[in-house]
Amino acid sequence: MFKLDPIVISGREVLPLVEGGKGINVSNGESSGAWAAAGGVATFSGVNADNYDENGNLIPMVYHTKTRTDRHKELIAFGIKGAIAQARIAHDISGGQGRLHMNVLWEMGGAEEILEGALEGAKGLIHGVTCGAGMPYKVAEIAAKHNVFYYPIVSSARAFRALWKRSYHKHGNLLGGVVYEDPWLAGGHNGLSNSENPEKPEPPYGRVRELRATMRECGVADTVPVFMAGGVWALKEWEEWIGNPELGAIAFQFGTRPLLTQESPISDAWKHRLLTLKSGDVLLHRFSPTGFYSSAVKNAFITELVDRSHRQIAFSSESVGDHVAELPIGARKRIVWVTPHDKEQALAWMAQGFTEALRTPDNTLVFVDAEKAEEIRKDQVDCMGCLSQCVFSNWAQNEAGTTGKKADPRSFCIQKTLQNIGHGGDVENELMFAGHNAFRFGSDPFYAGGFIPTVRQLVERLAIGE
Repeated sequence: MFKLDPIVISGREVLPLVEGGKGINVSNGESSGAWAAAGGVATFSGVNADNYDENGNLIPMVYHTKTRTDRHKELIAFGIKGAIAQARIAHDISGGQGRLHMNVLWEMGGAEEILEGALEGAKGLIHGVTCGAGMPYKVAEIAAKHNVFYYPIVSSARAFRALWKRSYHKHGNLLGGVVYEDPWLAGGHNGLSNSENPEKPEPPYGRVRELRATMRECGVADTVPVFMAGGVWALKEWEEWIGNPELGAIAFQFGTRPLLTQESPISDAWKHRLLTLKSGDVLLHRFSPTGFYSSAVKNAFITELVDRSHRQIAFSSESVGDHVAELPIGARKRIVWVTPHDKEQALAWMAQGFTEALRTPDNTLVFVDAEKAEEIRKDQVDCMGCLSQCVFSNWAQNEAGTTGKKADPRSFCIQKTLQNIGHGGDVENELMFAGHNAFRFGSDPFYAGGFIPTVRQLVERLAIGE
């Protein structure tokens, strides 16, 4: 019979079942509080978290300033207040059970300030910080300042070694664990590097074994757990990992399964959509304005991005090489030079209604209809600096406020779409992050007849290996 023993995480003995942190408002105080109350490790999102007024009503994120820099400051203030609010809700619901972690993306705008502000404002309520989407060198220093544990999210042993050598060795006593996020199977943003083939996934066991070996070389004790994240569904499928001396202490992180619980804040439409997914319905893609790979459900939103990218040709500002055909674009009909074949293709797209040719940073043109072109331009203008640097709008968190590159119309405003879907937006026309095992909702007997468990029921199910 499957048996899952507690281990020590963030200073307390808990079930090695970790709720994965999902951005904006998808892992909030209610869902994470319930997870901690069930005896696991809960994670609320500190990425632009929701805040409420004195009557419990959601405070909308409305920006009153005109410049990106000033809106960025407003965003940080929103983020700090929201993270504190969610930490307090989670703490109250958990009743002091389990452990409560806060998740931040290192590449989000104002990551350091939001993390500092949240840890100060929710002092004593947050036991650990998980951080990924980039190389979070400073998270150890910030966590140590507030005497909480930190949990870097990595996808390779090499990444951990770099973090340890540059920073973490100074604060090794507060390294609570290392989250290994499978770059091929995890939902949301993945740590797939340029040296790895997105179409050739590698089994996680060897990569985690290598990570543990690297941790040992760095002097990290085997009692410091590795959190296996991405592709984990039922622990009976991972029994060889548990108690395995090659791997040391292991915990398992679940990002997708907690979406389908009664306490999960996502809409009913989103929950029901998860129950209909089939194998292959989640796409690993690179449209995110972070520049990272990420995984999301193949809905109309993703399909439009794929189609948009396919309607793309190279151009030159002068006739050179094969670029000998003139193509007038824009309201002023300025001439660019393309190949004769590409001109023929462009004219065909225009005839189909994709009349707007938008320039990309790679000297290509993408063709969209007038309505989509206007939406793209408006979203770029309305940028509030939600990332440290953004491919889509060319915002960067620096003195110049720009990456110095042309804004890329092949991407999208991630803050806008995640806020929309997180607050009841159309699940077909917004970004819907999910792990690649999400299709298993439809075949797992636990969810038969559209059953949606409470968080406690899910945790109990996971603890028996199902």
